[in-house]
Amino acid sequence: MAVEEVRVVVKGKNLEVTPALREYAHKKLKKVAKFFDEPHEPQAEVVLKIERELQMAEITVQVGGLLVRGEGRTPDMYASLDEAIDRIERQIRKYKTKFQKRQQGPGLGELASSGSLGDITATEEEEVAPPRVVKTKRFAMKPMSVEEAILQMELLGHDFFVFANAATDEVNVVYKRRNGDYGLIEPEF
Repeated sequence: MAVEEVRVVVKGKNLEVTPALREYAHKKLKKVAKFFDEPHEPQAEVVLKIERELQMAEITVQVGGLLVRGEGRTPDMYASLDEAIDRIERQIRKYKTKFQKRQQGPGLGELASSGSLGDITATEEEEVAPPRVVKTKRFAMKPMSVEEAILQMELLGHDFFVFANAATDEVNVVYKRRNGDYGLIEPEF
């Protein structure tokens, strides 16, 4: 039985969130719930903001420990929400299909219900002054396979992902190479 509801938190930055906009975001996010057959209720955070002349919608959906992000930037907030939801749906469809085909690997639903995978999303602003740490992100690391780490990295839309390798019990990094393949960094002591 598929999950029917999504808990949605809508926040505005430099923008007052109207009831109509809040309802539209909630309605659109209900579509995401159809992808999950878990007892876990999907949660979504929607951040709506205006920067310069663009209206941006940043959406993070969490089901269990699985995180998926999508962003839309258009002159219209409703179109930005649509764009962000479309990106999330494409990501979920792509990786759910890919990992369900692997008989040995867990499906997207199993990853979501297996606990916190951690979100290493950090937005760092570039500055002209000497580089400094402007944000510190802490996240829980559960042991996972390299394939699970690649899935989580892709779902978050990142170029790298730090994880605890279940096979070696060490912290590793997977990253996307320019040619589209993946790299794995393992520590050597």
